[in-house]
Amino acid sequence: MEGTRGGRVAQAAGRAADSKSFERAARMGYVASGLLHALIGLIALQIAGGGGGDADSSGAVAALADQPGGIFLIWACFLGCLALALFQATRVFLDSGEDRKEVWKKRASDAGSAVVYGAIGVSFGVFALGGSSDSEQSQVTWTGRVLSQPAGQWLVGLAGAVIAGIGIYFIFKGVTRRFRNDLKAVPGRTWQRTATTTGIAGFVAKGVSLLILGVLVIAAAVTADPEKSTGLDGALRALHEAPLGWLVLGAVGVGLIFYGLYMALIRARFGKL
Repeated sequence: MEGTRGGRVAQAAGRAADSKSFERAARMGYVASGLLHALIGLIALQIAGGGGGDADSSGAVAALADQPGGIFLIWACFLGCLALALFQATRVFLDSGEDRKEVWKKRASDAGSAVVYGAIGVSFGVFALGGSSDSEQSQVTWTGRVLSQPAGQWLVGLAGAVIAGIGIYFIFKGVTRRFRNDLKAVPGRTWQRTATTTGIAGFVAKGVSLLILGVLVIAAAVTADPEKSTGLDGALRALHEAPLGWLVLGAVGVGLIFYGLYMALIRARFGKL
């Protein structure tokens, strides 16, 4: 009897340890997302200063791959994003017994997160396996394929409106500090200030970039020209071409670096899973 009970305790302890290990691996996905956004922010600053580079996921990962030991970090980021995407996907099937509306709201959120981190993982995975990609050209290609379908312009326009809406939500989430709802209790005044500063600046900058990206996708739908749907790099370059665009782009670049710091330092450590 005691032996059976001891075996059950050991199994429970083993499952708890495995769960903790999986959770730590999943949190690496937040670090990977943070690193990606920080690199995009740095490239945006280079563009604002008259330099070059592709300010999107493929350009950021390519820049990381060129660094000494970068391939090992890329593999770590790929595995972390994969773990986080799987973790979020498994939560879609959980039923907490709460109000049905809240349950489905959480499921939609978890499913969306799984897709987002899965896509980020693909960006790292392609380079980890020795390949390369062009985010801008991929978006132009897919936009062209959708535009060629019946009601394609409406579908692309709807996608652009959704992206712009997400951008507006990010700005709202940053200004109202609602990103704190994603975090557990943050201990210490220094950590709390860091969370607030990086969160506000980061979410607003991320929102601005998504809003511009959505507008470009809508423009591609209205004109039936897939070349206008140029991805994040095109959105940031369009911002650079506006009056005082170099200044605004520089601010967005700094904000994206802050968003990267928020994800890597705050969300990865204090985020709710």
